[in-house]
Amino acid sequence: MSTPSLWGSVKHRIFCLPAVHIWRFVGGYSALMESMNKLRENQEYLQFRKERSHMLHSRRNQLLLEFSFWNEPLPRAGPNIYELRSYKLKVKPLCTVSLRKARAIKHRQDNQEAVGGFFSQIGELYIVHHLWAYRDLQSREEIRNAAWRKRGWDENVYYTVPLVRSMESRIMIPLKISPLQ
Repeated sequence: MSTPSLWGSVKHRIFCLPAVHIWRFVGGYSALMESMNKLRENQEYLQFRKERSHMLHSRRNQLLLEFSFWNEPLPRAGPNIYELRSYKLKVKPLCTVSLRKARAIKHRQDNQEAVGGFFSQIGELYIVHHLWAYRDLQSREEIRNAAWRKRGWDENVYYTVPLVRSMESRIMIPLKISPLQ
């Protein structure tokens, strides 16, 4: 069996919003289904789910795929803050968005702040998530401002914004159990 591995676990730093846990399943859908079937038979896990349900206000899951043009997500030493930017897209071909994002990501690689880029495959569709790492909010501001000074960044933003219905930015801090620190 391919065991899922915790890739990242962060919680919202500024507002009392949810934690985000990112799991990687090596082996595709068959590995996911195998894990789900084993959990469904695990009495200890089922008891945990029952107890956990009293502590949660809500819970949402998505199955995501990685964009091929992003770096391979790797554990990071800290301390870092993480920005999770989520974009709900208009119903357009995802390849149009992917092409624009592939061109844009080269403008944001200088400081290795790009952690991962994902798009929804199961759950609410036409959602793209970008995860960025920064030392602090000041470095976030400096890095984002530097992108605007690079040739081509403004053009990518110009052509990408019309594809977006809404977007959200969440500043997150890593949990102690997270490989991202």
